[in-house]
Amino acid sequence: MFNKIMKRGHRKVSKSEEAYEYAQRGNRNSASVSTSNVVVNHASRGTPTSALANSVQQQPGGAVIAAAPPSGTIETLPLFRDVPVSERQNLFLRKLQICCFQFDFSDTLKMVREKEIKRQTLVELVEFIQSGSGKVTESNQEEMIRMISVNLFRCLPPASHENTGSENVDPEEDEPYLELSWPHLNLVYELLLRYVMSTDTDTKIAKRYIDHSFVLKLLDLFDSEDLREREYLKTILHRTYGKFMVHRPFIRKAINNIFYRFIYETERHSGISELLEILGSIINGFALPMKEEHKLFLVRALIPLHKPKPVALYHQQLSYCITQFVEKDYKLADTVIRGLLKYWPVTNCQKEVLFLGELEEVLEATQAAEFQRCMVPLFRQIARCLNSSHFQVAERALFLWNNEHIVSLIAQNRHVVLPIIFEALEKNIQSHWNQAVHGLTVNVRKMFSEMDVELFEECQRQYTERKEKSKELEEQREWKWQRLAAAASQGG
Repeated sequence: MFNKIMKRGHRKVSKSEEAYEYAQRGNRNSASVSTSNVVVNHASRGTPTSALANSVQQQPGGAVIAAAPPSGTIETLPLFRDVPVSERQNLFLRKLQICCFQFDFSDTLKMVREKEIKRQTLVELVEFIQSGSGKVTESNQEEMIRMISVNLFRCLPPASHENTGSENVDPEEDEPYLELSWPHLNLVYELLLRYVMSTDTDTKIAKRYIDHSFVLKLLDLFDSEDLREREYLKTILHRTYGKFMVHRPFIRKAINNIFYRFIYETERHSGISELLEILGSIINGFALPMKEEHKLFLVRALIPLHKPKPVALYHQQLSYCITQFVEKDYKLADTVIRGLLKYWPVTNCQKEVLFLGELEEVLEATQAAEFQRCMVPLFRQIARCLNSSHFQVAERALFLWNNEHIVSLIAQNRHVVLPIIFEALEKNIQSHWNQAVHGLTVNVRKMFSEMDVELFEECQRQYTERKEKSKELEEQREWKWQRLAAAASQGG
C-alpha cells in the first residue's frame, strides 16, 4: 500500500483547478516523494494535486482506488469502459500518474500489491492506445511520454564483464541477464510501441515529445544486457525511423557515433547486433544513386566494425549490411574487399572463417571490372588461407571454388589468379595434414588444369624452377655454414 505518497490540501480540488494544475506543471522541477518504505522519483515536472493520495487499493474487477487525505474523501479510478467517453482523457491522465511511481524489484516481497496495481494500470493504458477508442489529447501525449521517460531512462546496471573481469563471451554460452523490473518495463515499452505505431498518432505533435533528446536516451538503452529489452528497442527505433522522417539523419548520425565509440574506445556494447539489424533495413531502402553520406558511413563505420575482438557476436548482421551496399552499388565491391583485407585477422582463426564467408557473399555481388581491381591482393590473402594449419580456414577458402559466379570471375582472370595461388595448392597436396583439405585442393588443382592446360603447365614449370633454384640456394647456404664451422674449429 502507498502510505503518505503525496500531500494534498485540506479541501477537495475541483476538476477545473486540477486541469489548470496540469497545464502549469511545465515549469516545475523534479520532485521526490519519500515514504517509510520507498523513495519515488517522479517525472521532471511536479505532481498534480489530485492524481494520487495517501494510499492505493484495488477493487474486484480491476478498478483502482486512490484514497484521499485524512479528511476521508475517496476517489475511484475505474476501468476506461466504465466511464463516459468525455471522462476518459482525465482518467487516462490519472492512470499515467500512478505509473510514474517506481519500485524496488530486488525485494520480491516488498510492496507486492502496489506493484500489481501499477502493472494492471499499464495494461489498461496499452489496451486504451491499442484499441483506438479515444484519440489521446496533446497534453496527455506529453504526460505519457514523460511517464515513459521516468520508467525507461535509468542508469543501467554494471555489465557482467565489469563484475567478473571476463571478456565478451557468446551469449548462448553465458547466463542471460534478466532485468528485475521487466514486468513493468515490458508494458511501458509496449505502450511506447503502440503509440508510435498508432494511426491516430499525429507525427507533427508527437515529434515535440519524441525529440532528439528522447531518441538519444533510447539509443543509450541499447547497451542493456537484457535481450528482451533490446528487442523492444530495436522495434521501437525502427518504427520511429519510419514514422518520423525529420529524425532520420539524426538517428543515423547517433548510431554512427555509438559505432565510433565501440570501435576506437570501448570494444564493449551489448546492442551492436540490434543496431546493425535496424541499419540493414535502412540500407535496403536507400535510393540510388547513393548519397556520399551513406558511402562515408560504409567506409568509416561499417568496415572498421570488423576490427573489434567480439566481431563474432554481430558479424551476421554486419555482413548483411555490407552485402546490401554492394548489391545496391556494385562499384563499392572494390572498396569493401580492400577494407576486409585491411582488417583481416592475423591470429584469430575463427574470425578468418567468418571473413571468408562474408567475402564469398561480397564476391557473389561483384562484377568483373571491380574484381580485376582487387584480385591481386585478394588472392594473395586467399593463398595464405589455403595453407593455414587450421583446417577450417583452409577448407573455407577452398569452398570458394564451389561458387559458380566466383569460378567464372576466376576463369576470366586465370592468367593472374593461378600464378598467385599455384604454389599454395602444391604445398597443400604435398604436406597438408588434413585429408579433407588435401582432397579439396586436388579438386581445385584439377579444375585449373582443365580450365587452361597451357597456363597450368607453365605455372607448373615455373614452380619447379623456383623449387630447384631454392634447393640450390639452400645447398650453397649449407656449404657456407660448413666452411665457417670448419674455419672456426681450426682457429680454435
